[in-house]
Amino acid sequence: MTSVRTPLLRAAVAFACAAAVSAPALASDLRIGVASEATSIDPHFHNLGPNNQVASQIFDRLINQGDRQQLQPGLAVSWKPIDNTTWEFKLREGVTFHDGSPFTADDVLCTFARAPEVPNSPASFSTYIKGKTFKKVDDFTVHVTTDEPYPTMANDLSVIPVISDEVGCGATTADFNDGKAAMGTGPFKFVEYVPGDRIVLAANEDYWGGRPEWDKVTIKPIKAGPSRVAALLAGDVDMISGVPTTDIGTLKETKGIVLSQGVSNRVIYLHVDQFREDSPFVKANGGGDIKNPLLDQKVRLAISKAISRELIRDRVMEGLSIPAGQLLPDGFFGVSDKLKPEAYDPEGAKALLAEAGVPDGFELTIHGPNDRYINDAKIVEGIAQMLTRVGIKTKVETMPRSVYFKRASTGGEGGLPEFSLILVGWGAGSGEASSPLRSLIATYDKEKGMGAANRGRHSDAKVDELVEQALKTVDDGKRAALLAEATERAMANLAIIPIHYQVNTWASREGIVYTPRSDEYTLAHYARSQ
Repeated sequence: MTSVRTPLLRAAVAFACAAAVSAPALASDLRIGVASEATSIDPHFHNLGPNNQVASQIFDRLINQGDRQQLQPGLAVSWKPIDNTTWEFKLREGVTFHDGSPFTADDVLCTFARAPEVPNSPASFSTYIKGKTFKKVDDFTVHVTTDEPYPTMANDLSVIPVISDEVGCGATTADFNDGKAAMGTGPFKFVEYVPGDRIVLAANEDYWGGRPEWDKVTIKPIKAGPSRVAALLAGDVDMISGVPTTDIGTLKETKGIVLSQGVSNRVIYLHVDQFREDSPFVKANGGGDIKNPLLDQKVRLAISKAISRELIRDRVMEGLSIPAGQLLPDGFFGVSDKLKPEAYDPEGAKALLAEAGVPDGFELTIHGPNDRYINDAKIVEGIAQMLTRVGIKTKVETMPRSVYFKRASTGGEGGLPEFSLILVGWGAGSGEASSPLRSLIATYDKEKGMGAANRGRHSDAKVDELVEQALKTVDDGKRAALLAEATERAMANLAIIPIHYQVNTWASREGIVYTPRSDEYTLAHYARSQ
């Protein structure tokens, strides 16, 4: 078994286990307990892992992604550039939506018109769509044009769920949530959505990829880790995601339980307010006003040096995380071989604070979710303690993600990000480095669709230039080098402060095997009975 502390752990690791669990015979129904609940059935409302996870079971994409995010034919059977600025997509014929209506190029065009424009979206898919023009050639051929060569076209279009022109493209988010518009072409049909309680799906008998194994799938959000484990052991669910790190050892020894683990592409990181001189949650010692010290690269570096990623791994994550020095772990396209996690150096952090003119530190509040990432609230608390030790007196405020992300994105004055220092995670939807670079690091530009999740509003024209150049460089080697250079520059300037990459664990009843995915999705069609 490959150690979970190495970044090259890729495949499922199954553990056969040794005490007793009462287990009724497997049925054709699958009940899944998930750690994070989707906030909508609308596949374009929020580019968020739990939402995308549900959407992937109801809706297909033009190009689907395998367990390591390798590109696979979906609603497009082939794709290729036909000149320097045009890609041609040949669509799959004979596919029907869940209501029986046929899939054609019209559905593709309306999908990509709607996806970046959903009202009140906390984080849209605009990054992947802006700058592209979609043209119907015939019912099963679509051309996508850009102003300049665009080699990552297939990666971009592999993240957008395709909806029905007939019932979906003119629908509201509420129409999807009550099922009226939730007509996809995916392996499962929408049956029911009860927020806070369950999402129920049924097998799509006519799925072009073959009928799924499970007749009925019930996805139950169970926020508390111990409650998810208890539900599995009691037989209330058949599989759970997000196994708490503290329970993994016990479950390994439990007869009738199988664990599967895999390294995620998700980096857990800090976004830092880099655009306001008066940052709302930064104060001088004693509570007075102070010019935002987070604008200073030396202060951001001090924060990074004050954090022991190894201590977080060992004490908070029970060994199940990989300290991070950049946006993606080793093995993904566009990562740099020059970047390492920042070494823990509290004395160096204090020296940097002195150099930055705040030798006695300052007061700060760190915000984070308490129900989104593995041990997220504990990580926030641990970071606060470490910062306090070097003189940055840090308070903690965590909240449910349903409140957190909206405030973090638009909760401030004038619709700006509200917080000063936040814990967030990002999984590269396209499976390569341009995804986090465009979304987290690039200068926020709504019109260009860049920096859509740049809640710290970091801005570096040189990084923008490198990313834009990479996005139009056809040669893979040159493009990878440009992405690596952009990453190196962003990390040197502490555009974000990476903490670690998650290692994810699923547990299932004996007789069900789950194939882990690097995007962390829990998908019913990746669970197989034995």
